[in-house]
Amino acid sequence: MSQTQDCPHEVCSTLPLLTAQMSTEREYDCIVIGAGVQGSFTAYQLAKNNKKTLLLEQFVLPHTRGSSHGQTRIIRKAYTQDFYTHMMEECYVLWAQLEREAGVKLYRQTGLLVMGPENSNNYQLIRNTLQRNKIPMMTLTHDNFSQHIPQMKLAKGYEAVVDITAGVLYADRALSTIQGQFQRLGGIIKDKEMVTDIKPGPVVTVSTNAGVYRAKSVVITAGPWANKMLAHTGLQLPLEVVKINVCYWKEKVPGTYNVKQRFPCFILTEGEESNEDIYGLPSNEYPGLVKICYHMGSKTNPDQRDMQTDRSDIDILQCFIHRCLPGLIPEPAVVEHCMYTLTPDRHFVLDCHPNYRNIVIGAGFSGHGFKFGPVIGKLLCELSLGQEPSYDLSPFQIRRFQAQTKSVL
Repeated sequence: MSQTQDCPHEVCSTLPLLTAQMSTEREYDCIVIGAGVQGSFTAYQLAKNNKKTLLLEQFVLPHTRGSSHGQTRIIRKAYTQDFYTHMMEECYVLWAQLEREAGVKLYRQTGLLVMGPENSNNYQLIRNTLQRNKIPMMTLTHDNFSQHIPQMKLAKGYEAVVDITAGVLYADRALSTIQGQFQRLGGIIKDKEMVTDIKPGPVVTVSTNAGVYRAKSVVITAGPWANKMLAHTGLQLPLEVVKINVCYWKEKVPGTYNVKQRFPCFILTEGEESNEDIYGLPSNEYPGLVKICYHMGSKTNPDQRDMQTDRSDIDILQCFIHRCLPGLIPEPAVVEHCMYTLTPDRHFVLDCHPNYRNIVIGAGFSGHGFKFGPVIGKLLCELSLGQEPSYDLSPFQIRRFQAQTKSVL
C-alpha cells in the first residue's frame, strides 16, 4: 500500500528531469533542412566541426521525389566559367576522400565528350576553359572523330573535345554514403518530418509535423521546396522548378554503348534540335540502356510533379538519337523523373539570408549541382559558422538578382 502511495511522488519528481532532457534533445548547434546531396554534405561538414547537427527530411529516406535521386550523374571539369572548374578541382579530391573513408566506390572515369558547332560560343568557352586551366583533354575533328568514337556521328561543321578526367558519379550510393558518414560522426537524421514553420531570431525555432527544434543556425537546402521554406522567413527568390524526363534508350546490339566499350559521357552544347544541352552517359546502371536527357523541362509544382506530362523534350531527343546515335532505338525504353530548381542565370545561391545571418541558403542548383556536393557542403558549413568562405561567393550571392527578390512579410 505504501508503495502505491509513493509512486505518484516518484513520477512527479522525475518530470523536471525528463522535461529538461527532452528540451536538450531538441536543441542543436545547427539544423539543416533538406537531406538531398547538398544538405547531407553540409550536415556532414558541420558534424566534422564537432557541431551538434540535425538533418531534417520531409519524405521517408531514400526517396525519388526531389533532385538528388537516381543511380548516376556526370562529374566534370568542363565548364564555361573558371570558377566552376576551380571548385571541381577540390571536389574530385573530396569525393576520393569520401571513397577512402567509407570504403565505397563512388566514381568511374569515362571521359566526357563535349560537342558543338565550331563557331558556337558555349562550345568555345568550354574548350578555352579546359585549355586555360590545363585540364587533360583531347580535341577531335570531324575527320578523326569516328576513329575514336565509332558509335556516334558528329555533324558537319561540329568539333569536339574530351575532358579526360570526367566520368560517372554513383549518385544514390553517394547520397546514402554521406548520410551514413554523418551519422557515424554523431549526426541525427529525422526523415518523414515536414517543416511547418521557421521562426528567425538569435536562436532559430524550427517546427515540424512531429516536433519543435531550436538551433543557433539553420541551413536551408530544400531543393524545389526552397521558396516554400523561405516564405517563413519573409523571403522569396526568383527560382523556377521544372520537371525533367530522365530517359533511357535501348541498344540495338547489347554492349555497343557500354562503359566497358570506352563509350564516354557526352554533352552536346547546342545542335539542330535545340539550343539547350543534350547529355548522356554510357550504359551501366541499366544493362543495355543508355541514359540520354534534355537539359531542360517544363515548369511544375513540386507537390504535383507528376501532373506535368509535357513530352516535347522527348521529341527533341528522338530526333537527336536518330541523327547521331544509330545504334540506339529512337524510342525511350524507360522514363523516370526528377526536378531542377533554376535561377535566372543558372548559377547557385550560396548565401546568408539578407535579414538573418544565422539562416544560410543553398538553392537553385539548376541541374548541375550534384557533383559539387562536397564543396557546397563545406561552403554552407563555413557560412553557418561565420567563417570566411573558401571561395569567392560573389557569383552565388542573392544580391545579384535583388530586383527579382521579394519580401513576403
